[in-house]
Amino acid sequence: MGRERATSLLVDDRPENLLAPEAILEPLAQNLIRANSGPEALKMVLVEDFAMILLDVQMPGMNGFEVAEIIKSREKSRTIPIIFLSAISKEDAYVFKGYSMGAVDYVFKPFNPDVLRSKVAVFVDLYMKQRQIQQQGELLRESQKRELELEHRTSLLAAEARSAARLSPMHEDLHRRPI
Repeated sequence: MGRERATSLLVDDRPENLLAPEAILEPLAQNLIRANSGPEALKMVLVEDFAMILLDVQMPGMNGFEVAEIIKSREKSRTIPIIFLSAISKEDAYVFKGYSMGAVDYVFKPFNPDVLRSKVAVFVDLYMKQRQIQQQGELLRESQKRELELEHRTSLLAAEARSAARLSPMHEDLHRRPI
């Protein structure tokens, strides 16, 4: 079985703005999925399990803050780390709002490629470790279930053996009696 790959979501209303993050994150060998709007991102979050999300703040219709608020309000997606990307919202109020919406980081464009890659790598690594722990937990539960089934079968066989041992003298006695 090959190594499982994490999947990250890149959200920006301008597809050309996703070229740089894709190139920067390519060495992490993960699946990168694009969304070109907030509603498109929300639909994808419903069907895909993401290691993290890079989310543009300034988008028409539904901005990144609104998208993050919905993502964080859903049970299935509330733990997905979100890194906001912004070219113009550098004021402290915007940054604070980003963190209050559940972002783990707020990165300004143009960003340092090595820094962005390192930040994303941390979340991808955490995600992969969580998946490994979940899989090990499932294997442990399956093993415990098999062990309980084996104990049950063993006790049934032991009960049958005791019953057979009690019936054996009666059986022999019946065969010794003359008819």
